[in-house]
Amino acid sequence: MHDFHPPITDAGLYWVVPVPAGALQWSDGGRSATIEMQDVAVIDQPKWPARKAQATPARMSFKMVFEATNQAVTYDDKAKLFRVTGFLAICRMEARVAVPSMGFSWRSDPIDKCPPAAFAVIGNEVNGKYYEEEAAR
Repeated sequence: MHDFHPPITDAGLYWVVPVPAGALQWSDGGRSATIEMQDVAVIDQPKWPARKAQATPARMSFKMVFEATNQAVTYDDKAKLFRVTGFLAICRMEARVAVPSMGFSWRSDPIDKCPPAAFAVIGNEVNGKYYEEEAAR
């Protein structure tokens, strides 16, 4: 079993990588988004989420396409200062990963052959102090 993700930063952040200019494209008035990145430095960490689990350098390339439906949604949790507003979306993804030191690689089916994700939203999210500022408007 392999688990590919960016390394956890010293600050404890995970699943965060810089998105190069041009990698994220919006269209259809903000109702469609495509993100495509090549050879992103990640790690293969089969024992994740154990913080000190062995990690092997790996590379990941992927393309994700989000297309909003007409179904508006709002998820609001005042106790946690968290709100998402937007539209349910259809999301499809294709990916490939490689662990050169192990000679391992994997490739998904092409994006047009992959089933859509069970849940996706295109919209706006606010949290923490921004939640309060947004509510005051």
